[in-house]
Amino acid sequence: MRIRLVQGLALLSTGALAGAFGYGAANLVPTFNAVPLDMRLTFHAQLRQMNGITMQGAMGMSALSALTLAAMTRGTSRWLAGGAGLLAVASFLITRLGNVPINGRIKQWAATSAPADHAEILARWEAFNYARTAAAFAAFGLLILLSVRFSAYERRALADVDTSPAVPSRG
Repeated sequence: MRIRLVQGLALLSTGALAGAFGYGAANLVPTFNAVPLDMRLTFHAQLRQMNGITMQGAMGMSALSALTLAAMTRGTSRWLAGGAGLLAVASFLITRLGNVPINGRIKQWAATSAPADHAEILARWEAFNYARTAAAFAAFGLLILLSVRFSAYERRALADVDTSPAVPSRG
């Protein structure tokens, strides 16, 4: 029962993480690129303030729950959950080491002005964004695979259990 709860938490948090990053990659980034630069910088800086805690929380919960699931399981399930946990950690590291420093620069630009090479820096931010999105989706995919695989295993195990009433043997 505990494994199912941890598995559910891992699926929920990693799905939310993948969904949030996916929405950003599919909708926010193209919108950023379609509006004037000053509007993008202002919105990007504000979005960072709003997303900081929630996205770090989602990444942390995804990594923690998947790695906990890995510790609770064996065999292929352990590898799938562990891989999902490591991918969630990767999304955090990509964010922390790639996107966050650039976000700090964007915040400064919103208050002053963007440097001449801003397009290259923003393209690098987008590359980091796509990398963390891919890591989150891969983590979610591994947990889905684990869940489907685990459910099939449970069904087989239940089918193997003899539920007929015991009949005394004649001997």
